[in-house]
Amino acid sequence: QVQLVESGGGLVQLGGSLRVSCTASGLTFRRYNLGWFRQAPGKEREFVAAISEFGRTIRYSDSVKGRFTISRDNAKNTVYLQMNSLKPEDTAVYYCAADPSSRSNDPRTYEYWGQGTQVTVSS
Repeated sequence: QVQLVESGGGLVQLGGSLRVSCTASGLTFRRYNLGWFRQAPGKEREFVAAISEFGRTIRYSDSVKGRFTISRDNAKNTVYLQMNSLKPEDTAVYYCAADPSSRSNDPRTYEYWGQGTQVTVSS
C-alpha cells in the first residue's frame, strides 16, 4: 500500500521560514516524479513545485519562484519543500504527490497523494 506522509507544517510569522517534508512508503521512490501542491480555503488546489526522479528537472510556480526550494533524498524516500520569505498568501494545506510519469502542473495527473499539512503565515 502506497503512503505519502507530510510533516513540518505549522504557524510562522510574515517573512519567516518553514520546511515541510513528505516521506513515502510502498513504492519505488526513485522512479517517481514528485510534486508539492497547496489548497487554501475556498480555492482550488494549485501547483507549487515539482521535481523529477533524480532531481534533474525542477519547476516552480511563479508565485513561489525564488522563495521556495524543492529537493529530494531518494535514500530516505523523502521530498522536501523549503519555504522562505513566507507571506500570508502562502497560507494553505500543503500536499505532496507522486506519479511515475507526470511532470505536469495539473494535480489530476498525479496518482498518489498525502493527507496534507497546514501552513499558516501570520501578518
